[in-house]
Amino acid sequence: MAKKKSANIKLVLNQLVSDVFEKNNNQLLNYKQVSAKLNLTDQESRETILEILKEGKGAGSYLEPEKGKYKLKELQNFIIGTVDMTADGSAYIVPQDEFEKDIFVAPKKLKNALHGDTVKAYVFAKKSGRKNDGEVIEIIKRAKSDFTGVIKISDRFAFVIADDKKMMHDIFVPLADTLDAKNGQRVLVTLADWPESAKNPIGIVKHVLGNQGENNTEMNAILAQYGFPLEFPAQVEKEANAIPEEIPEAEIARRKDFRNVLTFTIDPADAKDFDDAISYQKLPNGNHEIGVHIADVSHYVIQGTDLDKEAYSRATSVYLVDRVIPMLPERLSNGVCSLRPNEDKLCFAAVFELDEQANIQNEWYGRTVIHSDRRFSYEEAQEVIENKAGDHAAEILKLNELAYILRDRKFKNGAISFETTEVKFKLDEAGKPIGVYVKERKDAHKLIEDYMLLANRKVAEYVAKKQKGEKKLTFVYRVHDSPNMETLTTFATFASRFGYKINTKSDKEIAKSLNNLMADVEGKKEQNILTSLAIRSMAKAIYSTKKTSHYGLAFEYYTHFTSPIRRYPDVMAHRLLQTYLDGGKSADAEFYEVASVHSSAMEKRAADAERASIKYKQAEYLENNIGTEYKGIISGVTEWGMYVEIEENKCEGMIRLRDISDDFYVLDEKNYCIVGQRKKKKYQLGDEVMIRVKKVDLAKRQIDFTLIAD
Repeated sequence: MAKKKSANIKLVLNQLVSDVFEKNNNQLLNYKQVSAKLNLTDQESRETILEILKEGKGAGSYLEPEKGKYKLKELQNFIIGTVDMTADGSAYIVPQDEFEKDIFVAPKKLKNALHGDTVKAYVFAKKSGRKNDGEVIEIIKRAKSDFTGVIKISDRFAFVIADDKKMMHDIFVPLADTLDAKNGQRVLVTLADWPESAKNPIGIVKHVLGNQGENNTEMNAILAQYGFPLEFPAQVEKEANAIPEEIPEAEIARRKDFRNVLTFTIDPADAKDFDDAISYQKLPNGNHEIGVHIADVSHYVIQGTDLDKEAYSRATSVYLVDRVIPMLPERLSNGVCSLRPNEDKLCFAAVFELDEQANIQNEWYGRTVIHSDRRFSYEEAQEVIENKAGDHAAEILKLNELAYILRDRKFKNGAISFETTEVKFKLDEAGKPIGVYVKERKDAHKLIEDYMLLANRKVAEYVAKKQKGEKKLTFVYRVHDSPNMETLTTFATFASRFGYKINTKSDKEIAKSLNNLMADVEGKKEQNILTSLAIRSMAKAIYSTKKTSHYGLAFEYYTHFTSPIRRYPDVMAHRLLQTYLDGGKSADAEFYEVASVHSSAMEKRAADAERASIKYKQAEYLENNIGTEYKGIISGVTEWGMYVEIEENKCEGMIRLRDISDDFYVLDEKNYCIVGQRKKKKYQLGDEVMIRVKKVDLAKRQIDFTLIAD
C-alpha cells in the first residue's frame, strides 16, 4: 500500500513541478496540498515526500525542505552544461549559456556523469568567498559509451583500464562478456549499466583489438578511441556492392560530355581515391577553358539510404600514419567514384573560361562525364613543371602560369599563407617507423589547390547570389571568423622577441604581416613554433548554413565542393547545388545546420585521431633511441614541464620540471617561459636546448626527455 501511495504522490508532485516550470514561478508545496489531492493524512503525506527526497528521483530532485513545507528550487538555479573532468575526479560544468559561469562539482556529486556528458546541474546558493558549487541531478546525454583500454582478467571477473585519461573509473566486465579476450589485450568496451549504488560502470567487450604494441592493434585502438568504426555494416557493404560500374548511355546523354577534352588527375603517389580531375582546352578566342571535375558521389549515394546514413555518421575519411579509413566503402571510394585513368567517369563540374590574366569570362556548373587521359603523381607533375617537358607539358605549364596569378591575387586580397611542416614516416613491412622526413609542398601541389579554391569559392558565390533577403537559398558554407584580437596581440608580442612585427591595425595589415612572417621564418628553427602559434591565434574554420566570409583565405564566399569521396559536407553541397540548378526551392536550413555542426565535430575528431597516430609513431621511433642526445627547440610550456621538438626528426617530448635539478622552476604563462626562482634562468618558447631521450611509454604515446645543462 505504501509503495502505491508513494507512486501516486510522485505523479502529483511531478505534475505540480511541471506546472510551476511552465508558469516560471516559485511555488510552495505543502503537505496539505498533497494530502487533499490524494486523500491522505498529513503525516502519511509528509513521510512519503521525505522518502521521495531521499531517493532523489523524479519530482524529489526539484524539492527542498523549508520549515515544514517543500519549496520548489528556483528555475535560475538549474543549468544545462557539459562536464569538464579534472585530474582529481572533480569536474566543472561548462554551461550552454556562454554568459553563465562554470560550476564546480565534487566527485561525490557527479551522479556517475563522465567527461563530455551533457547534464542538468543544480547550483547551490553561493556562500561568501566560495566558488560556484553544484551537483549533477540528471545526465541528459552521454558524450560516449565506448572506450578502448587494456583488459585485466581474474578468476571471478574482469575490468578494463580505459585509455581515455578523463575516464576516472575502471569498467567492470563480467567474465561472460569478455569476448574471449586474453589478459593484457587491448579491447573496445561499451558501457551497459551503471547502478546508482555501484562505484564502477559495467561494460561488455565489443571488439578484441589485439595485443599491445602491435601496429594494427594500436591503430585500431586510436580509431575506436575517437569513435570511428573499424568496419562498414554488412547492409552498407551490400548496397555499395550492388552499384554497377557501367554507365548507362541514357545517363551520359543527360550530361555535358568532356571525354574528348584533355583531362588528368594529380595526386599523391600512393593515392587510390581520386576526387578531382582538371580538364584543359584553349578556346578559339585565345582564352582558356579549365574544368574542375569532381567525382559525382551524390549520383551514387542517395539521401536516406543506409549507405548515406553511414557516410553522414562518419562525415569524413580519417588519415592515420599508415592507412586511410574511408568515409565510403572501398567499392565506391577506390572504384566506382574514383576518377581513375582511361575510364569513363561521372562528375559534377565547375568550368571556367579564363583570359591571360586569369580573369573569369564565363562560368558553368553541372554534371559531366569525363575520361581521364593521365594519372600524374605530384612528383611527376612537378618534374614536368621544372623541366618544361614531358606528357602534356604545354597544358600543365599554362595551368601553372594561370594558377600563379590566382594565388598572387588571393594574397593581395588579404589571404594568409600558413605553410606548416608536415612530417611523414618511412615504415617497414610491419608498420614500424624506420625513418622520418618532412613533406615538401611544391608548385604541383599548389596548382591543384588553386583550382580547387577557385571552384569552392565560385560555387558558394553562385548559390549565395542566386536569391537575396528572405528568399536566400540554404547552403553549406565553410566559414572562418576573424581572430580574437587579445589572442593575436599576445602572439604579436611573442613574435616580436624573434624580431618579427605583426601589425594588428586592420584585417589586411594582419594578413600582410603574417604572410611576411611566414616567408621570413621558412626553413628557420622557429618556423614550426611560430606557425603553430599563429594558427592557434586564429579562429577555427567550421561548416555552417550561416554565410560569413572565410578570413584565412580572404574570400567572401566559400564552401567545400571538391572532395565528396572523403567529406560529407561536399556531398551536401553537390545535392543542394543540383536542386538549385533544377530550379528547386530552398532546402530546410535547420536540417543542414545540424548536419554542418555534426560534420565540424567529426572533422575535429578525425584530426585528433591523426595526431594521436603521429604521436604513437614518434614514440615508437624513439623507443630504440633511449639515451640518444638531440638538439631541440622548446615548443610548449606548462606548469608541469616544457615540450621540446627535436630539430632533426620533429618528434616532440616533455622535460618535466621536477627533473630539472639546478633550481625550482615555475611557469610564466604570459611570457611563454619557465623561470628558475633562485637564479632567474629562463627557458622560453622557441629557445634551442640539448636533450637526451629518457623514457618512452607507447601505451600513453608519451616521450620523456632529460635536459642537458649548458
